[in-house]
Amino acid sequence: MDLFEYQARDLFEKHGVPVLGGAVAETPEEARSAAERLLPEGGGKVVVKAQVKTGGRGKAGGVKLASSAEEAEQVAAQILGMDIKGHTVHRVMLAPAAEIAEEYYFSVLLDRANRTYLAMASREGGVEIEKLAVEKPEALARVGVDAIEGIDEARARDIAAQGGFPADLIEEVAAVIVKLWGVFVAEDATLVEVNPLVRTGDGRVIALDGKVTLDGNADFRHADHATLEDSHAADPLEAKAKEKDLNYVKLDGSVGVIGNGAGLVMSTLDVVAYAGEAHGGVKPANFLDIGGGASAEVMANGLEIILGDPDVRSVFVNVFGGITACDAVANGIVQAFGLLEERGDEISHPLVVRLDGNNADEGRRILNEAQLPLLEQVDTMDGAAQRAAELAAAGR
Repeated sequence: MDLFEYQARDLFEKHGVPVLGGAVAETPEEARSAAERLLPEGGGKVVVKAQVKTGGRGKAGGVKLASSAEEAEQVAAQILGMDIKGHTVHRVMLAPAAEIAEEYYFSVLLDRANRTYLAMASREGGVEIEKLAVEKPEALARVGVDAIEGIDEARARDIAAQGGFPADLIEEVAAVIVKLWGVFVAEDATLVEVNPLVRTGDGRVIALDGKVTLDGNADFRHADHATLEDSHAADPLEAKAKEKDLNYVKLDGSVGVIGNGAGLVMSTLDVVAYAGEAHGGVKPANFLDIGGGASAEVMANGLEIILGDPDVRSVFVNVFGGITACDAVANGIVQAFGLLEERGDEISHPLVVRLDGNNADEGRRILNEAQLPLLEQVDTMDGAAQRAAELAAAGR
């Protein structure tokens, strides 16, 4: 989960990272009230920043300076509702203006390629780090971080030195780096980035902007992270699926997909997309992995979510029986029809089912004898994908 800047700022403050004061506003009136509190700290000026999870806010006019509460209210009215790279601005963050002497860069992230963590630091902050990495790669230090050893003061000093930070600032920057590592570990993050990390006119080192990505796999350790979710951007079907503990991602196609195992589902998406090319560009409508358990309730919940998508025109259930045998899956599908009927949710679109693996013959027999409406079986994965795409195209 990516956080907004104001959420990252609050996490930084929680873990002792030096930040400026801040407030978030959803209306111009709230922005005016916040500015009244923050203007004295900023020497009579505040910065009003659009809160969107994308870069380029400044170039788009989403970051403005205000010299009074009245001006902050006017600026917020201009920014709220803006579209920045497809993201609508629902909130603005206000912060006191700072006298910036120098801008730096620091981040720590999960390095999947090398199966470790990576710290990146540069004396040249405040610019797009991707651009810096291409045009001046020597200006960006990349330092591996051992997952067990982490970043202590000595390691932090080494990172700051490799990043080219001024010698007289190494100790202070190192202290901030250690605290940012603390955020990374304590909050189970996959990215903590500060751009820019600044030295102010009075010599302080402050995290002026922040970007944080949290690992959703660790949500069970962080009940408070649920409050950080963006209700404006959340897909209602994904939210409903999450409530039912389903691994579901909404896509933009018309073939609903259910499978048992993430790898199988990913392969199914590819096969459906390929088959759909012959039927007007039909695409998969979702990713839904029911895992190893295909109980009637799990199957019913999955079908309910998929059929709740108005874009879906057909459903492809692709199951390879392993620990969970195909006859158990077939019984789950049969019972799911009954559960959905009890809930008042009719099966309104054709279902194409492909069973293979452990007890596949028995599973197919169960489905044949059940004579479920709108359900048909296809023996092969490619054939089932072709049929599901054909039915989706016909149902437009």
